[in-house]
Amino acid sequence: MINVLRKNQRMLWIVIGFLAIPFIFYFSKSDPFTGGTNLAGQIHGQPVSKIDFQRSMRFFVLAQELGMYSYLQDLAGTAQSQDEAYNEFAWNRLVVRYEAERLGIRPTAQEVANVVRELLPFRGEGGFDINKYNEFTERALPALGFTEGHIEELAGDQLVLSRLREVLATGVEIPEAETRENFGRAYGKLTAAVVRLRTDDFAKDLQITDEDIAKFYEAQKVALNTEEKRKVSFVTFALNEEQKKLEGRPRVEELQKLADRANDFDQALLEKGVQFEQVAQKFELPVQTTGDFTRSQPDPALAAHSQLVEAAFRLTPGEPTSDAMQAGDGFYVLHLAGIEPPRPLTLEEARPRVEEAIRAQRTREMIAARAAEVSQKLRAAVSSGTPLEAAAQEVGVPLERIPPFALADPPTPPAEPDQPAPPPETPDLQAIKGVVAEMKPGEVSDFVPTQTGGIVAVLERRDDPDAGAYEQGKALFVSRLMR
Repeated sequence: MINVLRKNQRMLWIVIGFLAIPFIFYFSKSDPFTGGTNLAGQIHGQPVSKIDFQRSMRFFVLAQELGMYSYLQDLAGTAQSQDEAYNEFAWNRLVVRYEAERLGIRPTAQEVANVVRELLPFRGEGGFDINKYNEFTERALPALGFTEGHIEELAGDQLVLSRLREVLATGVEIPEAETRENFGRAYGKLTAAVVRLRTDDFAKDLQITDEDIAKFYEAQKVALNTEEKRKVSFVTFALNEEQKKLEGRPRVEELQKLADRANDFDQALLEKGVQFEQVAQKFELPVQTTGDFTRSQPDPALAAHSQLVEAAFRLTPGEPTSDAMQAGDGFYVLHLAGIEPPRPLTLEEARPRVEEAIRAQRTREMIAARAAEVSQKLRAAVSSGTPLEAAAQEVGVPLERIPPFALADPPTPPAEPDQPAPPPETPDLQAIKGVVAEMKPGEVSDFVPTQTGGIVAVLERRDDPDAGAYEQGKALFVSRLMR
């Protein structure tokens, strides 16, 4: 793609506004020894692995570095915290890619190149600056663990999002009554209370016997294996201490020299019958060898650069040597030195994992059973006219009042630019919002799992937005819906 950038100097300006992409997924809380071990969730029934989800999340950082702020706003604009922003971005990005694949939306290489040309880090006084592009891709990009291909992927994602938005907006007209109703639901204040059921409270007195562990082990031992271990040898082409102090073009030039030398090393390895150590000796490079390591516990020599660890696990006896890869201030070439395949764990080796799995499983079952009881009894008491506090006392659970909140952020910016920092957000507020969004006042929810256990929510009131808020925020609200 860089050749396209060098040949074509025309500019393409893409303006992206606000877009909220709804998605539905089910967070997996499976036992570590079931089929859901690597499942982060689902999109329209399609499984999303934790690896794919974490990979999608990492693109948030790259988008920030590339100045793609409108794109980030599109995919994570409703987040209330940094963690939420990462999660919203990761899921929404996966949904966009899923829908694009389903609809057959695929940007061309030229379209992607045009978007890359307009990214802020690559702009100079005269437009696209190839030197800025080279400096970023050779210096900043490897330090983040990305390649030029990832920039192209993100640029393609931005194009796809823009086209999806056009598809969604085509022919859409929202009636006034529906707009007003949706506005009220989004920005009206909700008053709710929750009963929290905490994992720690249920797990602290849980007893697990040797018989329990042995029984679980026998049932799940097919999945109870050690991690595969790898050992690699490698050479590095790195800047020296003086060269590391360089900036701008001098630094890029030194990195280019290293890249050329690493490429020569790669070419030498292609000669028939040549050995890795022989080529290293010819290039006067010391060969370093790691100890045995796993994906979850990489060798210290590779741990700082996740792309090297992943590359080590892609090596095979048939293709034992990697291409040269940039990482930090240098380039690496890896060579497979050994593989220790996974083996079944003995009962004693598996004991900690088995005990943890049993504890997690039983705790979830206990919480779910208690939550169902709490929900049913609260629902019956409230429907019979018992005040909520009295109903909670009858059930024997503490009731937590949640400060009034709206489902969405205000549709207009605050009048005062300098305002004190907002108070800390209520724990699990986003989960609470999701639960009560479709509830009517007086209704009691079913059990909702959270990171610390779970909640049962009660919606007490729905208040309309402040007078005049609709007229003031209507235009922005409609534009958001339309886009």
